[in-house]
Amino acid sequence: MDEKIPPTEAFEEVADTLKQLTDASRIKIFWLLCHKALCVQELASAMEMSSPAVSHHLRQLRMAGLITGQRQGKEVHYHSSGSREASFLHDMIEALMQISCP
Repeated sequence: MDEKIPPTEAFEEVADTLKQLTDASRIKIFWLLCHKALCVQELASAMEMSSPAVSHHLRQLRMAGLITGQRQGKEVHYHSSGSREASFLHDMIEALMQISCP
């Protein structure tokens, strides 16, 4: 049976991904980025948060591999990475909140 159990590192990766769901603002930012690419200023306005606070959440989401950014002139527009993990989290958020993509 031991050979069928994934290594601890695999469980740590899952835990790291799920940690992103421990903050309501981060969940909302991620959900917004699943639907539209936005820059920090647009997200700050939509979230009614400061740009540094939004940047902190973006950094966490980017480090988890859930979002990516694309430079457009002086701004970076962020969006969902489209990874399997990002798709799963997006679907889970919408299922739990009983909402669907706009």
